[in-house]
Amino acid sequence: MTTILLNPGPVTLTKRVREAMLKPDLCHRESEFSILQGDIREKLLRVYELDKSAWVAALLTGSGTAAVEAMISTLIPDDGKLLSVENGVYGERITKIAEQYGIPLAVANFDWTEAIDTTQLERQLTQDQTITHLAVIHHETTTGRLNELLPILDVCKAHNVKVLLDGVSSFGAEAIPFQHESLLCCAATANKCLHGVPGTAFVILRRDALNQAAQRNLYLNLKAYVEAQDNHGTPFTQSVQTFYALDEALDELFEAGGQQARLALYLQRMSTMRAALEALKIEPLLAQQECSAVLHAYKLPAGYEYSRLHRELKASGFIIYAGQAEFAKTLFRISMMGDIKEDDMLRLIAAFQAAFS
Repeated sequence: MTTILLNPGPVTLTKRVREAMLKPDLCHRESEFSILQGDIREKLLRVYELDKSAWVAALLTGSGTAAVEAMISTLIPDDGKLLSVENGVYGERITKIAEQYGIPLAVANFDWTEAIDTTQLERQLTQDQTITHLAVIHHETTTGRLNELLPILDVCKAHNVKVLLDGVSSFGAEAIPFQHESLLCCAATANKCLHGVPGTAFVILRRDALNQAAQRNLYLNLKAYVEAQDNHGTPFTQSVQTFYALDEALDELFEAGGQQARLALYLQRMSTMRAALEALKIEPLLAQQECSAVLHAYKLPAGYEYSRLHRELKASGFIIYAGQAEFAKTLFRISMMGDIKEDDMLRLIAAFQAAFS
């Protein structure tokens, strides 16, 4: 029995992506690797049909957090100031990254179950005109909330503030308004909506964002990656086998209809799952229109421990995820990414029915 991962990454791989990692060993200094790397960079821009003269993809070996840290530490200039928007664990992580690098910082904090209030952002940007950049999470997997980007981008445009987007759990499925002039960059990873494997992350950024790039780090310096990759090289050893997997996963994405088709697939799966759980009187944390298509959070019934639910579902071949921090004992989360077939959905519903009977 194949174990199906329903956690928010990594995902259950297709046979095709898994077998891609069995391709020949390859030195990252050879021309064959340069071709592979270049193909992936081009395909990443194709996911949202971005103009390669204006946008560029920087590929690096690491987790999604590595991409976010590279984005924050490189693309906020030395004389810049960041407004970090928090309504979950990952917004708070961006704050910690900025603090670690000593980047001048302001914070807009919201309750984890609340949407971002653009009126508060407007007020903070008006009161502190030294703020040059704003960082926000697109899909906050702490709760499953999909933060609405356009109102935030519009507020930032009015104050000439550039937006750095954590798209780690949305890139490849959810719509991202790259066309908005305030969106400077987006950090993401291979092992979520793109259905690759952990080990490769990337930042999609406007080329002109590098004009004011800071030199705060070595390994995570995006300017070094872009310059080397534009010249068919790489500044450091890359995870070659995970590159093979991402290249294959991107081909699968395009063959299946691209980003919009993947979004529709997730919505279909999530609607089926949500209806089944609501029939069992399991209450979602957020209204459906507030959630991403990727992951939803649900309240555990009174007296029902997460460890028991996790154990019973794992025995049936499914891995779910606990809530984080204050939600650790009250929530469970389900993601719909990866190679999940119709029969898997039926087995999953039956497993939940047995667990909550």
